[in-house]
Parts: sequence; structure tokens; C-alpha cells
Amino acid sequence: MHRRLLALSLVAALAGCNSSQHEAAPPAPASTTATPAPAATAPAPASTDAESAQQRLANYATVKLSADLSSFDAKQKQMIALLIQAADVTNALYWQQSWGDKAALMQRLSDENTRHFAEINYGPWDRLDNDQPFVAGVGPRPPGVQFYPADMSKSEFEQAPLKDKTSQYTVLRRDAQHQLVSVPYHQAYQTDLQKAADLLREAAKLSDDKDFARYLKLRADALLSDDYRPSDFAWMAMKSNPVDIVIGPIETYEDQLFGYKTSYESYVLLKDQAWSAKLARFVKYLPELQRGLPVDDKYKAEKPGSDADLNAYFAVYYAGNANVGAKTIAINLPNDEEVQLKKGTRRLQLENVMQAKFDQIMLPIAKVLIADDQQSHLTFDAFFENTMFHEVAHGLGIKNTLTDKGMVRTALKDQASSFEEGKADILGLYMVTKLAEKGELDKAKLMDNYVTFLAGILRSVRFGASDAHAKANMVRFNFFKQQGAFSRDASSGRYRVDFDKMTAAMNALSAKLLTIQGNGDYDAAKQLTDSMGNVDAELASDLKRLQTAKIPVDIVFEQGLDVLGLTKP
Repeated sequence: MHRRLLALSLVAALAGCNSSQHEAAPPAPASTTATPAPAATAPAPASTDAESAQQRLANYATVKLSADLSSFDAKQKQMIALLIQAADVTNALYWQQSWGDKAALMQRLSDENTRHFAEINYGPWDRLDNDQPFVAGVGPRPPGVQFYPADMSKSEFEQAPLKDKTSQYTVLRRDAQHQLVSVPYHQAYQTDLQKAADLLREAAKLSDDKDFARYLKLRADALLSDDYRPSDFAWMAMKSNPVDIVIGPIETYEDQLFGYKTSYESYVLLKDQAWSAKLARFVKYLPELQRGLPVDDKYKAEKPGSDADLNAYFAVYYAGNANVGAKTIAINLPNDEEVQLKKGTRRLQLENVMQAKFDQIMLPIAKVLIADDQQSHLTFDAFFENTMFHEVAHGLGIKNTLTDKGMVRTALKDQASSFEEGKADILGLYMVTKLAEKGELDKAKLMDNYVTFLAGILRSVRFGASDAHAKANMVRFNFFKQQGAFSRDASSGRYRVDFDKMTAAMNALSAKLLTIQGNGDYDAAKQLTDSMGNVDAELASDLKRLQTAKIPVDIVFEQGLDVLGLTKP
């Protein structure tokens, strides 16, 4: 195998996925008669290409997640160590969801490079190369991975009389009669969830912040019941805690069959109090910005929650879905639409990870692909602002369809994640523009945000067809190209922003995405992705130049208790 960039249609690559050979699926709980998806006939022991794995590893730059813990006392350090242990449990949970039996896979891999690369990808598919298998005999990645039986068709799922089949917290299995049954997460993964819950409760005993301790206990309860709303409200109530943990089944990116099922992930974070204080003032503008969205009034009638907050953090541990493929640099949670409507969301900017990506990836990309006279507009401040307002923009727009199709997330199915990411990206730039016009941001530096935004698109499209952010970026890239928001110099192969045309394109695409979401129009969403989610030969050639320049696609972490100088309690 040889490393490939995103040279094929994003959507075509997704459509090409089908049921593959797998190890055993996660076993069903003893309390039900459900059985896992039937295992495929075991292939012969695979011979792996160590040289290919070594080449693929070059797509990642290693970043150490260290932090200054001198301000924390011994009890707080012990609490942080317990949180990292709890977060680590979601690695095992995510392996079960994304592949199945980790140990069986690792036994098939004879060389260290391939084993290490499988650890990074939580399975045998390269997340930065359109989920291409890098282990011989594995086959394509199933779009439903371990959430559904491998032999289940979409029509069988649709016809199954299971009330909770679309729940974010159930897996589908077959019973003794080969009929579909649903199994709640808290039963399917009971042993690991109990371990994580116990660790969270131990950490709660060591917290000096009562609100944080309450959240930890409620989150422990949620892991064992799949009722996350009370802990989401408790998480929203926290304002001053210096340590945080995000843990649970959260995002639906892994479910490429329907986009229903959530994957387990974790972040352990330390709050940057000084930066957080600077960011707090922007939240008050959310209602005004919602009213000013460039779309018909009915698509912006919802009011964003008033308790939303905006803070900066140092990330010290990533696990599970958070740690696979392209690593996030900011978080906007909770995803529960009811919590969002009542309380808003919390936006967490992971500044140390953001800085690492800017230094090791964004700047090198700009030197290759951005016009010489516009490279000075690529700044970390603009990257930080664009990322920050991307997360804030998740709270804008509409959550409930206007066509009686329920939540936008449900109506758009497998298109929901990429559309939400695309909306947040484009409305983030809209927010930056409007706040600059109000004098809250430096209007003289607005061009920095636009050029950095374009460079950010060129960074994100390299993540591969399986990534919701990459799909959203390709739609935006092609839409902007059609609207003349940027031009490409044929002789140098470098891109140049046209400020006025990019502003117009920003407003036009904002209206299009918000309208499709508000209408819950799945067909329109799919048509837009199918028609504009493609990498043409010209862009593929430009991305190849980044490969030739040996610019990493993303980062991988050196992290854990040892890196932080902590010991296991």
C-alpha cells in the first residue's frame, strides 16, 4: 500500500463502504438473548506492510500534552490522575464500537509500526486516507461498524418494530431467531462503564469545587443508565472549576450508516483562567447575531440559550473517538438540543493543541499554497478566533425542523454531522465579520481571518472522506470557488482571497445550509454533498504538493500520567 491523499470523491468513497470481514463483535449482555453480529469467516493471518505503516505514520506530528501542575496541591493532582484513568476506559469502549476485539487484531500484526498505527486508528483503517485498510485481508470499513449487525440492510432496519432503534445509546444485535433487537449501551458495555463510573466517583470525593463534584457523580450515574441530560445540565452550571472532564458517548461521526449512534470519548482539561476571562464578553452577542443571520426570519426564530459560556483550556488527555484521526481543537457541548435551547452550550478552546496545529501544519501549508503577498495575513490570533466562533456558531441557526420532521439531526440522518460542521464553519466567519463591524474585534485585521479561513479549508480537506469536517470543507471550498471567493494563480498554484466576493459567498452559503437544516430536507442535503463534496484533479494535485513537502496531515499525542509527572492513585 502507498499513502494517498483525498483524490477521490468524498461521497463516492463513503458509498463504496460495505460490510467487511471483522473479528467478533462486542458480546451481548447476559441479561438479554441478543447475540452479536455474525463474525465473518476468519481470514488467514495477515502479512502487514511495515514500510507502508512507517510512511503513513509520517502523516502525524507528535505533540506532547504536558502542563504546569505547580498550582495544584497533592489532592488535586490525585483527582486529575483519577480523571485520566476514567478517560482511559473510553479507549477500550471505543475499540469495541469501532472494531471489536482489539487483542485479536493485534495478534495478527507482526511488526511494531503496524501495531502502533492500528493503535492510532483504533482499528485497521487509515482515518486520514478515506478509511483505507492497511492490514491485508481486512476489507473495507463497514459504515455501521459495530453499531449494527454486519448483514443488516437499511431496509431491514427501517422495517424493524423497535422503538429505540434510532436511539443514540443502543446497539443493534440479532437474537436466537436471527431477529433484530436493541441493546442499551449501559448493558452492552457494562463492565467498562462500571469501572469508569467508579473512578469518577472517587475523583468527586477529592474535588474542592462542589459543582464539579456534583457533575462527576451525575456523569457516573449517566454512564450506568444512558440518561445524560441531568449531568449535561450540571456541566452547564459549572463556572469556576479549574479542572474539567468531558466523558461519555457524544458524537455520531463513527456511524456512517445512519448517523444515529454515539461513540465514547474523553478529554481531561485544565482551565486557562486569564484567557477565559477575555473571551467571556462575546457570549452576550449571541441573541443579536442570531437575529441578524442572512436567512429568512423563520429559520432564525429560535433563541440561543443565555447560559452559554466561552473558555480556554489546556488539554492534557484525549481518549476514544476524540483521539482518532484528526484531533479536535475546540469543543462545543452538550449536543442535547433540549439543553442547548434552555441553557445554551459551553465552548472550550483547546489552545495548546490549536497552537501545535498552527505551528506544525497551518503555517507550512500557507507557505506552499497561499499567495506570497497574503501569507502575512495568516496569524494564530485569526486561527484562534475562527475556531472559537466555529464552536459558538453551533448554537446559532435552528435545532427543530419547520416541517414536522423532528430534530434537524434526525431528519438529515447521515448528512447531519457534516452539515452541522459546515454551518458552524461558515457562521463562525459570519460572527467574526459582524463583531469586527461592531468594534468588538479589530476590523483592520479582518482580512487575516479570511485568509486564515481559506488555509483552514486546505488543512481540513486532507482529513479524508470519513471525516465530517472534511466533507463540510469540500462543500465550502467548491461553493467558494464557484462564487469567486478566491482565485488560483495557474503559474504558481497558489490561492488568493477576494475579500468582497468571499463575504458574499459566506452569506449565500449560510442561507443555503440554514434553509436545508430548517426544512429537514435530506434529499437537498445529499444532493449538495454529492455535487460539491468532490476533490477535482487540480486540488488533488495541490494537496499532493503538501505531501511532497512532507507536511503532516494531523497530530498524535504523547500523553498520560507519566508525561504529567503523576502516579496512579
